[in-house]
Amino acid sequence: MLKTNERLSVCVYCGSSFGNRDDYSNNAEALGELFHQLKWRLVYGGGSTGLMGCIAKATMGPQLDGNVLGIIPDALISKERDQGNVDELNKKIKNNVENHKGSTPISSEYGETIVVRDMHTRKRLMANESDSFVAMPGGFGTLEEIMECITWSQLGIHSKPIILFNMDGFYDSLLLFLKHSIDQGFISETNGNIVQVATTPEEVIEKIKNYNPPEGRFNLNWSDEHDHQN
Repeated sequence: MLKTNERLSVCVYCGSSFGNRDDYSNNAEALGELFHQLKWRLVYGGGSTGLMGCIAKATMGPQLDGNVLGIIPDALISKERDQGNVDELNKKIKNNVENHKGSTPISSEYGETIVVRDMHTRKRLMANESDSFVAMPGGFGTLEEIMECITWSQLGIHSKPIILFNMDGFYDSLLLFLKHSIDQGFISETNGNIVQVATTPEEVIEKIKNYNPPEGRFNLNWSDEHDHQN
């Protein structure tokens, strides 16, 4: 369990698109505002579009005095980096996800950005820089990233909090899959508790602060990994 006054780095995985409900972006902004109030650092995938941009900008705060670290591969950075292009691109994406071509502008309004060479480096650095992990709504990348963090915990590579921010029931189907895997004997009941579920921004904070890694995870020798992960 974490100390309530501890300043943390929270890695948030989420979509670079907005989704079809305003609640997604509203909740992303609300969580970012809580990070800003708590003086917690946001670690995210970099860029300025979709839910990623929403939470990064909210964490920075109106005076741009927040703490945000974006980590992004060079291939995903748009050459059009001024704020006008950010706003224009976000409008296009919000109207139709088909307008999102994968790249994103970057801006100091969204925090510090580290540019890396590939996705593997990005994921490794995001994990190393973070004390906990949160998944908001997203697509293939979001699911892949949070599942990898869950697997790492199961294998004993780390013991950091992992929270699904299940806003508007977005992750209900995934939670059913996890329950089915437990029922079918592929995941132990104790390892099912690696993932905690929150439905509000405030509950995300509470779940991070009160997280206890479950007993029964694998006790393997990851000495090389521990040098990087803990």
